[in-house]
Amino acid sequence: MKVLIAGLGNMGRSHALAHHDLAGTEIVGLVNRSAIEVPDALQGYPVYDDFGRALTDTHPDLVVIATYTDTHAAYAIRAMEAGAHVFVEKPLALTAEEAQRVVDTAHRLNRKLGVGYILRHHPSWVRLIAEARGLGGPYVFRLNLNQQSDGATWDTHKALMETTSPLVDCGVHYVDVMCQITDARPARVQGIGLRLSDEIAPDMYNYGQLQVTFDDGSVGWYEAGWGPMMSETAFFVKDVISPNGAVSITDGNKGASDDIDGHTKVGGLLVHRPAGDTLIDLPDEPGHQALCDAEQAWIVHAIRNDIDLTRHMNDAVQSLRICLAADESIRTGKPIYLGDSA
Repeated sequence: MKVLIAGLGNMGRSHALAHHDLAGTEIVGLVNRSAIEVPDALQGYPVYDDFGRALTDTHPDLVVIATYTDTHAAYAIRAMEAGAHVFVEKPLALTAEEAQRVVDTAHRLNRKLGVGYILRHHPSWVRLIAEARGLGGPYVFRLNLNQQSDGATWDTHKALMETTSPLVDCGVHYVDVMCQITDARPARVQGIGLRLSDEIAPDMYNYGQLQVTFDDGSVGWYEAGWGPMMSETAFFVKDVISPNGAVSITDGNKGASDDIDGHTKVGGLLVHRPAGDTLIDLPDEPGHQALCDAEQAWIVHAIRNDIDLTRHMNDAVQSLRICLAADESIRTGKPIYLGDSA
């Protein structure tokens, strides 16, 4: 299977390394709009600075898109129209309408479309979801991920915020977790946000929080912030509460909020019921590269075995729609009612 990788930032390099080692796939090209140093293992592969030319030259079977969000939809559609299946990093697009257009293209052309929801491939997060579902709803979701970023990482965050807020960029992961647990549809979303730095555009915010109400009565909030001013106190809260108890991640607030491996680490789960507590130890968790390896093995398996990814694609659109509704609420100061449009 011939694979083209577009975007060589942190995620793109990791996905490329996954295919470098994955049996049965062959990297036919790497794409990055600017010159960038790549790991030794990726030296020797053809490098392009133009996505269209790379598509034409390489005729890939799978295109992995890990560019900034503003190119996701256009690149995905172009790749599918060129005959390739697509794995695209989250968020799927800048708008819900663009995201739906990508999904519609996948259906129309009978292409596989995978979206980079890395927590779906993490066994500890799968266990968290199962334990929460076992309690039964309705639920209260308390989730956040704030990053005290500086230096090169703050530069990356500022570049991301030219098009995408932290509430959307990070939030789609955790809103997706909410949706997997409750299986209900979002009904109402509202958000608050604040611009805490004059290094970002006046109409952008680097701290935000969303609140969502689901049609089964479940409610949840998610909070995200980026920048050197962010607090590392309670930067990583992951709680799910129901009438029958609660499930919480125990290995979270230990500093280093900008450590990418720490963002997926669970360590252990505390399952609380009125009759008593159970601590579930989860040792030997996969790191960031192992999770990217798992994502790429998953999309290759889906292509080779013609796995139906309809639910996966629809979930990606729904979680994005919720986060974008929070964005709109922050900008308008009004709650957003999703209803049947979600």
